[in-house]
Amino acid sequence: MTTQHLPTVREIMDKYVDTLKPETDIWDAVDFLLEKRVTGALVADGKGKLAGILTESDCLKLLTLGGPDHDAPKGKVKDFMTSAVESIPPTMDIYYAAGLFLTKNFRRLPVVEDGRIVGAITQFDILRAVQRGLEGMKKRPSAARAFAGVA
Repeated sequence: MTTQHLPTVREIMDKYVDTLKPETDIWDAVDFLLEKRVTGALVADGKGKLAGILTESDCLKLLTLGGPDHDAPKGKVKDFMTSAVESIPPTMDIYYAAGLFLTKNFRRLPVVEDGRIVGAITQFDILRAVQRGLEGMKKRPSAARAFAGVA
């Protein structure tokens, strides 16, 4: 029987991830998300440790805040971010990561090793990897059985 290599998160994750600092002004963070065309960003402390995540939903809270004269709300990323963030190790196989995406309402997962952010993975990254795997199987029919878990 041949042992099948399951692709890991490390193989397909984004290794370069722009992060925000907890002390960043919230309006600068909104500009950052819009400029980068992303739906959220990881928040890291000065040592590269995961402090939270700031998502579009977190930023929409700005609409419900403000002064009685309709002043724009003020604050820092740390005031709006989600602090309780699930992360995954880079050694996790992508099928397990895909299962997390299916059971949780996440669009991205931080990848953390030894307490530090080493990347991030999105549903799109996994979909792209599956597509590459399926294209390879079309060329090698025996690979299709292996990809499907059939010996």
